[in-house]
Amino acid sequence: MDEYNLTVVTDFFLLGFQCSQNVRPILFCLILVIYCGTICVNLLIITLVSTSKNLHTPMYFFISQLSISDILLTTNTVPNMLYVLLRNGGSITFLGCMTQFYFFSTSIASECFLLTVMSYDRYVAICNPLRYSSIMTKTCCVKLAISCWLVGFSIILINVSAVSNLHFCGPNVVDHLFCDLLPLLDISCSDTFVVQLEVILLSIPSVIIPVMIIIPSYAKIIYTILRIPSNTSRQKAFSTCSSHLTVVSIFFWTLFSVYVFPTKGENRIMSKILSLLYTMFTPLVNPIIYSLRNKDILKAVEKILFRHTLHQNL
Repeated sequence: MDEYNLTVVTDFFLLGFQCSQNVRPILFCLILVIYCGTICVNLLIITLVSTSKNLHTPMYFFISQLSISDILLTTNTVPNMLYVLLRNGGSITFLGCMTQFYFFSTSIASECFLLTVMSYDRYVAICNPLRYSSIMTKTCCVKLAISCWLVGFSIILINVSAVSNLHFCGPNVVDHLFCDLLPLLDISCSDTFVVQLEVILLSIPSVIIPVMIIIPSYAKIIYTILRIPSNTSRQKAFSTCSSHLTVVSIFFWTLFSVYVFPTKGENRIMSKILSLLYTMFTPLVNPIIYSLRNKDILKAVEKILFRHTLHQNL
């Protein structure tokens, strides 16, 4: 097909969830409540970590970075998703689509790196406790966090650049909730082999290597915990690691299901539900699983509430 005869697509039409008029308001309200809850809970974590001195530790610093990533992820996708849902479909410009795809992918990549760094932090804390303070210094933590963001923002540029150079000659209908890789490849009229190859190669440093670091780290952590003679110390160590392991399992399971090992002929509805898991559900439960069950976090909340009550009484 002569590429000069192709119609240039200047915008895309996102289908979103194609549902009845009666169901749309209910789904809209549900997603809006989850989104507002996600933003509030993650902002609470960031505020607590930045203002409470007892939370100025490497673990809570990385948790606050994870909250920033979760806010970026949900804010990039959910507002436009709500607009599409309310109108039972909506258009987005080509530039807007590529921008959304870039920041969405950056959030996912940065979160992969942050979860890896957090597993390393737990590894040092449990397997090398005497050297923890000398290894995980404030400077080291800041450098690790900056590296996660910089690598995430940089590595995704290659992928987005390749996708934006594809030809889209119509139809311009994207059967998804937002601009994502696989739905865009499905409607492209170019040969996508090179792009798919790039995605596979980029998944090695951004997904595969983090998993290969996290799994041995936790194998060593669990082995070390099982050797602790005190039941109390063993339970305390397990409680700090089980939260991270739960978050990692949910995040990487959905990521692998959608991108690395997608089911052949996967139902579109199932693909959208899986996308909702890591764009809405995971960012909401991350701070709950990770922090709001934590005694230090609860103490920090109590202090803030006490100060607020005391200020009002005065």
